[in-house]
Amino acid sequence: MAAQSFDLIVIGAGPGGYVAAIRAAQLGLKTAVVEREHLGGICLNWGCIPTKALLRSAEVFHLMERAKDFGLSADKIGYDLDAVVKRSRGVAKQLTSGVGHLLKKNKVTVVMGEATIPSKSKVTVKTDKGTEELTAKNIVLATGARARELPGLEADGDLVWTYKHALQPARMPKKLLVIGSGAIGIEFASFYNTLGADTTVVEVMDRVLPVEDAEISAFARKSFVKQGMKIMEKSMVKQLDRGKGKVTAHIETGGKVEKHDFDTVISAVGIVGNVENLGLEALGVKIDRTHVVTDAYCRTGVDGLYAIGDIAGAPWLAHKASHEGVMVAELIAGKHAHPVKPESIAGCTYCHPQVASVGYTEAKAKELGFDVKVGRFPFIGNGKAIALGEPEGMIKTVFDAKTGELLGAHMVGAEVTELIQGYVVGRQLETTEEDLMNTVFPHPTLSEMMHESVLDAYGRVIHM
Repeated sequence: MAAQSFDLIVIGAGPGGYVAAIRAAQLGLKTAVVEREHLGGICLNWGCIPTKALLRSAEVFHLMERAKDFGLSADKIGYDLDAVVKRSRGVAKQLTSGVGHLLKKNKVTVVMGEATIPSKSKVTVKTDKGTEELTAKNIVLATGARARELPGLEADGDLVWTYKHALQPARMPKKLLVIGSGAIGIEFASFYNTLGADTTVVEVMDRVLPVEDAEISAFARKSFVKQGMKIMEKSMVKQLDRGKGKVTAHIETGGKVEKHDFDTVISAVGIVGNVENLGLEALGVKIDRTHVVTDAYCRTGVDGLYAIGDIAGAPWLAHKASHEGVMVAELIAGKHAHPVKPESIAGCTYCHPQVASVGYTEAKAKELGFDVKVGRFPFIGNGKAIALGEPEGMIKTVFDAKTGELLGAHMVGAEVTELIQGYVVGRQLETTEEDLMNTVFPHPTLSEMMHESVLDAYGRVIHM
């Protein structure tokens, strides 16, 4: 069978790959996308989307338990874990089907199978029906990443879970250990803790959510503890002893090892890029700690070969992958491409309370040599937050004292993952403090706190 010829072949149909394929097709490129498992990748099937569905169920459950706070009554409040999971899987399936429709609508050829790149401009795909040969001048690697597993802490699907097991639990944990307090770990900790699991979080760094601003991390930690979580920082799980229905974790803190028993462990200690079995080394692609090394335009150094999304390194975020996909498609099509600025990409964590940020933390800004002005505003000073029954939270802004440039914004509290985009736009437009202070924010909204935080940085705060 003769090889099928394309202008572009994308390997991987996650949020980076399928977006790259669609944008390329829109620009008139004959495009194929190869996917070995599910359209939509980890994000739609096992990550961003189904976890948000689970967390929404937990949020509603939490609100039901607070019915009296709103003048309401609710008796016999409970949940059906199987039904919660079924809803989550249904949401994921709906969106995955939507990706298939979008690819078809844009006339992108979809090939389901395992791809390798035997030589430049050539892709071999092992499918259920045999092997297909594809050729293209341009190839985009968008193979994503998977959960990192540490020696001795490997998942077994019974007592020790990865995110996939946690998304489809066979049972409700009673005593849960979460290893790692990044976005994945703390979101699962928040979900299961809200539903009643006795939850312990172990973090090797000096604070939970270690990539966030120190003040935000501290605020979130206080809230987690108030909700009943046990937080162990500067701690490491050295060993797991697996027994019948029980795991004994050897946890080291300050040089001392203590044993703690759990019925379930979730390992969330980072990710590794899917770089194996693609033939990258033979092509001359440089790989650093399981991630493909690229330039600002996602070029690998091998002519016609690009890498986007998680396989290309931090930040490991779906929206970063999608933007890179668009950029690379436009670059290949001869358009003016806009490289991604990592410091202008927002990070969102959907725990309770939510956490969101963009740009530099206060500490990082100072480390880079900026003379900073810092503003803060608490949720308790905002009418909408009080009306919502969500008075706990804060918004923090960091400015360059010399130029007024918005260097960073950091939030913790209700719906901050929806608010952060205002500051993202501000950074993209190179907004100064004057622009933000002269902007009229609608009342009553949570967004007014964004305005007040800016005002506070310059000694002009009104409602505090």
